[in-house]
Amino acid sequence: MNENTYIPQAFINDVKTYIPKHLNIEDYLDKCKQPLRRSVRVNTLKMSVEEFRTIAQIKNWKLDPVPWCKEGFWLERPTEEEKNLSIGNTDLHLSGAMYVQEASSMLPPTALLENDVFDAQVVLDMASAPGSKTSQIAAYMQSDGILVANEYSSSRLKVLSANMKRLGISNVALSHFDAAIFGSYMDECFDAILLDAPCSGEGTVRKDADALKNWSLESNIEIANVQKKLIESAFYALKTGGTLVYSTCTLTPIENQAICEHVLSLFEGMIEIIPLNNLFEGANKATTPEGYLHIWPQTFDCEGFFIAKFKKLAHQTPPEIKVKKGAFPFFDFDNKSQQSFMTILKRQFAIDSLPGKLMQRDKELWLFPESFSEISNKIKYSRIGINIGTIHKNGVRLNHEFATCFGDLATKNRFELSNSQANDYFGGKDIKLEQLSNDKGELILTLCGTSIGLGKWMKNKIKNSLPRDLVRDNQLITWDEPFK
Repeated sequence: MNENTYIPQAFINDVKTYIPKHLNIEDYLDKCKQPLRRSVRVNTLKMSVEEFRTIAQIKNWKLDPVPWCKEGFWLERPTEEEKNLSIGNTDLHLSGAMYVQEASSMLPPTALLENDVFDAQVVLDMASAPGSKTSQIAAYMQSDGILVANEYSSSRLKVLSANMKRLGISNVALSHFDAAIFGSYMDECFDAILLDAPCSGEGTVRKDADALKNWSLESNIEIANVQKKLIESAFYALKTGGTLVYSTCTLTPIENQAICEHVLSLFEGMIEIIPLNNLFEGANKATTPEGYLHIWPQTFDCEGFFIAKFKKLAHQTPPEIKVKKGAFPFFDFDNKSQQSFMTILKRQFAIDSLPGKLMQRDKELWLFPESFSEISNKIKYSRIGINIGTIHKNGVRLNHEFATCFGDLATKNRFELSNSQANDYFGGKDIKLEQLSNDKGELILTLCGTSIGLGKWMKNKIKNSLPRDLVRDNQLITWDEPFK
């Protein structure tokens, strides 16, 4: 219980005006002062849920399934482990097989599914960082199609990019704009859109005791005006027949139901609500009369959240169509060089093909998602797909993210690291071998059975190729035995 949680009386008075009749304000306020249960999501691009359960059992981790996300679990670790090793320094997290994500934030991507299937090929996440929902959508897409992940904040964009690399996500194009531009630049481009809108964050008070320090009704109204512009932009950018999910981590109807009513009235007859009362077992306990999910902290013991789902029935041309100016800096990687590169990958790793299109910019070799051609020259992207290598006179020098994204395709020159070896690897040290090796060239390093980076055979050791900016100098992987 956190008695220091700041909840202003003006906020309490406001909540009393819209809290559902079957809930009471006392339960809400009590739950706001309780810490959140830690929850994680299995990254199925790296590991199956079954494999995760097996490893968790070996670790004596207690898992409680999140009812609305098959890959999500509330997690409890043994006391000594919790005390001595942060969750971010465990092998499952470092390998990219697991993402620490609040349970309620798993709901918006889940709402994009249709009968547990994600079949959209061109997708937009309008406000992406740090990447929890983006990576969840990417996992549902299984590297197929193209996912545009937009983030307005440049510093948060760097965090988003780093998370995409660690998690092995290859089909994302990152952009850095006010999301209000998508309607005019990318008219009817997307099969599905997630607008997890910037909001007042009223639902996050269990995570941040000071979340309501600057709360005011005036601020709610100001943020709502931004949200209206964003949802209008989303409507224009969505294809007819496409799906839009709108979500916030706030509770007030000003930023939730009122925003939905705005888009429904502005585009009357062109968009309809898809009710979410059957999204998961028990969803009816948090469903509004309109069919939205209004998650209160005490209902499922999680953060407060709001989720609405819409289908676009007809299109309306945006007030102004804009066209990107400027040359596209990439060109096709020539056939001869491509054949030579793929021959090397097959010889070294037994990789026959890569899922995408090889493109070149100066000496950089990139792998673009196949579906990128549909949206290639609409806006300027901060990065597209994966920078897999650097071109030089003797071929291509592979980059770290080639391994994190495509290393699991390799069936030869793979090396599973022990706990102590993984600690050395993430600490920037070379990896000692117990016996001499005659193998040559590069290899894929794995942890928990999934690829985490590149190394190079050096007879009695493996030379570490981890980029300097990813080197860690703190306690990793384990805590109860000395590292070798």
